[in-house]
Amino acid sequence: MDVHKSNRMGRKPSVKSVLPNSPTRAEHSGSTNSDAEQEQASSGPCNPEDNLEEAQLVQGSVSSSSHHYLMTTRELQLYWLKEKHERKPVKLLFEIPSTRIAEDFLSKFVLYQIVIISTGSFDENKAFIERRYSDFETLHRDLLKDFKGEMEDVLFPKKILIGNLTTELISKRILALKDYLTELYMISCVRKSKKFLEFFIKPEVEEGYGCVRGGKYGRAMEIFQQVVCLQEKLTPHCPILMVPSLCALVVCHKDQDNGEKAYEMGMKALSILERHTGHRYYIPLLDTMISLAYRIGKDFVSLQDRLQKVKKRMVDTEKMNFTLKELAVRECVD
Repeated sequence: MDVHKSNRMGRKPSVKSVLPNSPTRAEHSGSTNSDAEQEQASSGPCNPEDNLEEAQLVQGSVSSSSHHYLMTTRELQLYWLKEKHERKPVKLLFEIPSTRIAEDFLSKFVLYQIVIISTGSFDENKAFIERRYSDFETLHRDLLKDFKGEMEDVLFPKKILIGNLTTELISKRILALKDYLTELYMISCVRKSKKFLEFFIKPEVEEGYGCVRGGKYGRAMEIFQQVVCLQEKLTPHCPILMVPSLCALVVCHKDQDNGEKAYEMGMKALSILERHTGHRYYIPLLDTMISLAYRIGKDFVSLQDRLQKVKKRMVDTEKMNFTLKELAVRECVD
């Protein structure tokens, strides 16, 4: 048999250097015009895939690294540059930097100051909230109703009736409550649930809308700036939840004759609502933005075009009957 022919027949195809695809994390978020679906955070049982999302990232990184030996130096440089910009995980740290003892007509209690810090880059937007032990207790009880199986390993500090104001106990409880919030955040379905989010913002949201109804726009503006800061960190999976808070800021800034800032907040809300033109805030927001843009010398013609297009498609005319301010006043009214 011809030796050269044999070599040709037995020759294996050469291996080409291939740049591995960097693993990505995508969460399905459907576009719907239903307000109930758009603004309802997940509160159902955990998806097993969500529970393993952190492990999958690590596994994907390891498997892709096995191909690095096939890459040239330049390819490696480009690959890690891409990794740096596209796979910068943002996680949250929960800190309790201070406490204070408060008193009502029944008893004294400890208020824990909570700050949420985004990792991965410098976080200059720090929002502080205060919660007492009973607030944590209520959160734990409510979450167990929906996520008992997922939370079986989560430790919650027990209630202590005597000596709960001592420095030693407060110090221990600070550490325990920090760990508790961190453990909850590590469970995907819990951190995306409505109950988890409401623990951090509900009292402030209710106070903010109360201020709007009372005409205290300066105080309402301070509150909603803090709420938006918290929502940006806690709801990356569902940014549409920020729309009512952003629109409340539009109302507050407009009332304070700060047109530029009102326009900025409004454009931020509109960018979120681009795929949700049936949302109850969309038409009132567009209408307000047209007048704001005209006042401060911005492009209002394109906004008018968008408003006319959506009105032609609108079936539910009730959504066109309220101004942005009227919608804000109607929020959080029992």
